[in-house]
Amino acid sequence: MVTSAITVGFGGSVGLEAPIVVTGSAIGSNLARLFHLSYKNRTVLLGCGAAGAISAIFNSPVTGVIFAMEVILTEVKISRFIPLLIASVCGQLVSLVLLGEDILFSFKLTDTFIARETLYYILLGAICGLISLYFTRMMYFIEGKIIKLKNEFGRAFIGGISLGVMILAFPPIYGEGYETIKSLLQGESAAVFTHSLFSSLSGSQISIIIFLVFILLVKPIATAMTIGAGGSGGIFAPSLFMGGLTGYVVSATTNSVLGTSLSTSNFTLVGMCGVMSGVLHAPLTAIFLIAEITSGYMLFVPLMLVSAISFSTISYFEKHSIYTKGLIETGDLIQYDKDRIVLSLIDLKKIIEKALLIIDPESSLDDLVKLVMKSKRNIFPVVNETKELQGIVTLDDIREMMFDETTRKDVLIKTIMHKPPASVSTHEKMQSVMNKFEVTQAWNLPVIDDGKYIGFISKSRIFNAYRKKLIRQSAE
Repeated sequence: MVTSAITVGFGGSVGLEAPIVVTGSAIGSNLARLFHLSYKNRTVLLGCGAAGAISAIFNSPVTGVIFAMEVILTEVKISRFIPLLIASVCGQLVSLVLLGEDILFSFKLTDTFIARETLYYILLGAICGLISLYFTRMMYFIEGKIIKLKNEFGRAFIGGISLGVMILAFPPIYGEGYETIKSLLQGESAAVFTHSLFSSLSGSQISIIIFLVFILLVKPIATAMTIGAGGSGGIFAPSLFMGGLTGYVVSATTNSVLGTSLSTSNFTLVGMCGVMSGVLHAPLTAIFLIAEITSGYMLFVPLMLVSAISFSTISYFEKHSIYTKGLIETGDLIQYDKDRIVLSLIDLKKIIEKALLIIDPESSLDDLVKLVMKSKRNIFPVVNETKELQGIVTLDDIREMMFDETTRKDVLIKTIMHKPPASVSTHEKMQSVMNKFEVTQAWNLPVIDDGKYIGFISKSRIFNAYRKKLIRQSAE
């Protein structure tokens, strides 16, 4: 909370919402650990923390619940829905008591929705989808470039200087940007030039539109620079900012070129919904957020339309949201795949067999026969003095020789052992381990960490663990 306040207070082009949501979720996680709750209940408390935070920030309890279900939990169950409702209501009540109406952003609707403007809202939806795509990809590109700088002080210096130059040219990108959105909603569009190097151009509507287009192009770069350089903040507010500017630019351009009389305030609000829906891949959250912060549902139809079109547009190019894309690519998040979700819950270290009897490669077959008499398994790891796995020997390998007492003393283990088809590490994800079993068609694979033999993992043990996790999940 402290670092995000410092970041935004000094002009970082990010929002305070994400850090607040993270803080709320952290409180839920810590409570779950304190009471030793299960994985499922801990996840629910994470969602409750997020729901309460969103509800308190925007005075929007419905949005809080939907955000938790749509972004955090992704599975709708009544058993989860009830605690989310309670957390969201409590978040709003505490906010009302402590803050009153002093929330991050609110606006009272002044214009009504006109049905004949529907075609323009459809156009806005498509444009919002493309702006969302630009925002997402530019964020990943710029942040990826600046993170490659290994020197943290150098990264902070370059990010700070770059951000300062951008703010000098385009002051509206300073901080969260809600003041700029409020100015556009109140019809004070010339205010965007305040403290700008281009303030002399503020008298022309075309100049305002062009200026806002440049801000749209620069804003994702500024946000990525802030986060990549070490700032603490989120993309919740930047997506709303980008959406507001997009809605205003579309309506103002249409009014100037075609002579229409579209409501710039309505289009600004609906644009906020459109870009947020595309960037977060959360169309319902975006719809109810704008509906609640405007204290009315007069724009519900265009909100639904623009949100759906924007989400569909970006989904064609980007299957995952800016929140989940990186996690899914690294395998840290699995969505909509029950099999992989259950596999991810299995702790590989807990199902390793370490009781297999090992034998030295210089030992004889006679020594191995003695181990066979003691062992309950038909596989014997061949391990040298430095705990390195040299190979394996199975009963099938020695069945014909083990009863020949005259020759088995002369047969060395290293001459009959063979290499395992593959090996796994305790650091591997279970999906990778199962892929190796599938490719090799093996029933047992050795576990090796840093070149040292740890034990064996069997497919049957994985299946047993899998079944237990599946039963537990169903019960919960």
